[in-house]
Amino acid sequence: MVLNVLFNILTAILTLFSFALIIPILEMLFGLNTQTYSFMEWSSGKINEVVVNNFYYYVQCIIERYGPSTALACIAVALVVMTSLKTGSAYLGAYFMIPIRTGVVRDIRNQIYSKIVSLPIGFFSDERKGDVMARMSGDVTEVENSIMSSLDLIFKNPIMIIACLAMMIALSWQLTLFVLILLPLAGLLMGSVGKRLKRVSLAGQNQWGVLLSNIEETISGLRIVKAFNAEGKVRDRFEGENERYRNIVTSMNRRYELAHPMSEFLGTATIAIVLWFGGTLILGGHNTITAPKFIYYLIIFYSIINPAKDLSRATYSVQRGLASIQRIDKILSAENTIRDPEHPVVLKGMEQGIRYEGVRFRYEDQWVIDDVTLDIPRGHTVALVGQSGSGKTTMADLLPRFYDVQEGRITIDGHDIRDCRVADLRALMGNVNQEAILFNDTFYNNIAFGVTDATREQVEEAARIANAYDFIMASEQGFDTNIGDRGCKLSGGQRQRISIARAILKNPPILILDEATSALDTESEHLVQEALDHLMHGRTTLVIAHRLSTIKNADLICVMQEGHIVEQGTHDALMSRDSHYKHLVEMQSI
Repeated sequence: MVLNVLFNILTAILTLFSFALIIPILEMLFGLNTQTYSFMEWSSGKINEVVVNNFYYYVQCIIERYGPSTALACIAVALVVMTSLKTGSAYLGAYFMIPIRTGVVRDIRNQIYSKIVSLPIGFFSDERKGDVMARMSGDVTEVENSIMSSLDLIFKNPIMIIACLAMMIALSWQLTLFVLILLPLAGLLMGSVGKRLKRVSLAGQNQWGVLLSNIEETISGLRIVKAFNAEGKVRDRFEGENERYRNIVTSMNRRYELAHPMSEFLGTATIAIVLWFGGTLILGGHNTITAPKFIYYLIIFYSIINPAKDLSRATYSVQRGLASIQRIDKILSAENTIRDPEHPVVLKGMEQGIRYEGVRFRYEDQWVIDDVTLDIPRGHTVALVGQSGSGKTTMADLLPRFYDVQEGRITIDGHDIRDCRVADLRALMGNVNQEAILFNDTFYNNIAFGVTDATREQVEEAARIANAYDFIMASEQGFDTNIGDRGCKLSGGQRQRISIARAILKNPPILILDEATSALDTESEHLVQEALDHLMHGRTTLVIAHRLSTIKNADLICVMQEGHIVEQGTHDALMSRDSHYKHLVEMQSI
């Protein structure tokens, strides 16, 4: 930043001095300066007077020795040299600004990504994934293209304008005062257009988020789109949204393109007025400014017009970028309700067990979990069964604090889980979900995900226990084979066994199984269930199951209905009476 400012100041100084060479050229061409100069000592008098005097002295010497034409050529060469120095320093000013531009954009992306990772799952229930992606991609790119690309202009142009104004005041304060009355009027006209641009730009970015969400939904659901012959319907919906986006962008770009011609017109009109006023002073015989100095004054004034135009264009760009900043800030300022306490309880393991005490939870108005009390002793397997929407998955999500209970509490060894650090709490747990969530990476990295100090031998052993070793080694590069996006190169049973191997490697004392076998065929279910039996051995396990055959041997089976536990007991005990559980088992029987 310091180097950028220094080189911008140097550029402004070189601009003024390079244009100052115009005065002696004009005076020689028109024979306006007939004064004879003699050399002055550099230490005598004011430095500016000495520099001007000696410059004219050397010019006169060249004219006397080589003629006016050669002197003119020498001044022209000096002008070219000064201009090359000026453009070089201008480049260096921009050169040192680029790392700031790219660094700020990098930091914004890092902050958004970090915030997305840290926000609770509930935040994304109210947001479209496509819109979140649009904020991280399109909005950040807009900030880079508008605000960051304008940074150099915002730092450079004021320096140039101040330097030129200082020289203009030195040449003629009367003319400069006249100019300073005209320029704010032009600025007001430019500003009125810029304010409207921000509002239109915000609407454009919001619509871009809708478009991205539309694309994301279509790609994710392409199988259903084709199965229901709905290509025309989704195409029409997309084209309608795209047309709305086009209309907004058309309006926005028309306003943006208005900046340059408007500033060009206002600048030319201002110069014409200054030319008239200055010409009137000279023709009227006033001694405030000479004709060559007036032309130099006009050149400097024109040097202000371009930075002022660039500054107005930068202001327009910033207005567009501010709309994107507003959308980005919605993510960055989102409150994370799942926070660590100021004085956390240290939780390194589990000795006694888990207890739900009068737990109540709701997403909106209706209670999803309503006054549930449940004990899960250490080393026991507790299964939750019931119809869809009865609250089973929510019960499991409350344990690792994906959501916080609204009434009651959940304890581990008597400690409220909200009094523990989130990282310590989740370190005790391993998850295997109905949909195996895998990453576009190798077998090895998917199994070792989240376990930083895992060795290759430990990863291979986890794969063996999960019945995954054989099909991994049968792949092209073994554990180093890439499994594709979300594990698309694998079958459902294979994906689930990789997910189980990941949980085995983590070796958690608490295990949460959310319908881990419900989406599998009979053979895959057998292999996965065998792997799960290995995984569950000696651990405290909370199982959510639709296939009741998989939880026959659970220590406790809880039947949930509309957020309540309506009955609980072992498989045999529940089957011995005419119960909700017996009814569910009979419905699944062949």
